[in-house]
Amino acid sequence: MFDIDQLKFDEKGLIPAVVVDAESKKVLTLAYMNRESLRISMEKGLTCFWSRSRQALWLKGETSGNYQHIVSITADCDRDALTVLVRKDGPACHTGADSCFFEKIYQGEETAPFTMDGLMELLKGRKETLPEGSYTSYLFTKGIDKILKKVGEECTEVIIAAKADDKAETIYEVADLAYHVMVMMVEMGISLADIREELASRHVIDHKVKQEKMTGNAQ
Repeated sequence: MFDIDQLKFDEKGLIPAVVVDAESKKVLTLAYMNRESLRISMEKGLTCFWSRSRQALWLKGETSGNYQHIVSITADCDRDALTVLVRKDGPACHTGADSCFFEKIYQGEETAPFTMDGLMELLKGRKETLPEGSYTSYLFTKGIDKILKKVGEECTEVIIAAKADDKAETIYEVADLAYHVMVMMVEMGISLADIREELASRHVIDHKVKQEKMTGNAQ
């Protein structure tokens, strides 16, 4: 067990903690911990901070229900800052935003790398604002029946391309299918986290089955 006395707390007894979503890797918030809040965080497996404004301990989610379940806590090379990897129950920001970091002050020329989470956020935005001329807006306007029809069509296109052993076409059609499935997910209120959680549970089951088979073969 790491001795927290090896950490370098500042003159006020605090250490900055950068909270990061374990699934999307998005930075959620920057908060501060003292020895007591860090100890509570490690004991409970939930983020607990020191509120500089209230001068009191603050268990994230205690009043809102938006708890942050700790996956890991890592110190930097100087041991004067922490990153806290979490799985969250709800928005990290008191404004209701997913992350406290949403005020963009500069946009460079470099394009941000594509992520499925980023696409999901874009689709959610389309559903909320329904901008004119957007194909995604059109799908949401038409509703679930139209969306499901497109999912079915794209499934067929994937099968045809794969049966023809056309790798490039199959990739293209799988991308189309993935997009329409994600539109369906947004329409139904299903998140990527829901799918990751389901797949993770199956991984555990699959691992157990493999172990049982290996044990059986050994006997």
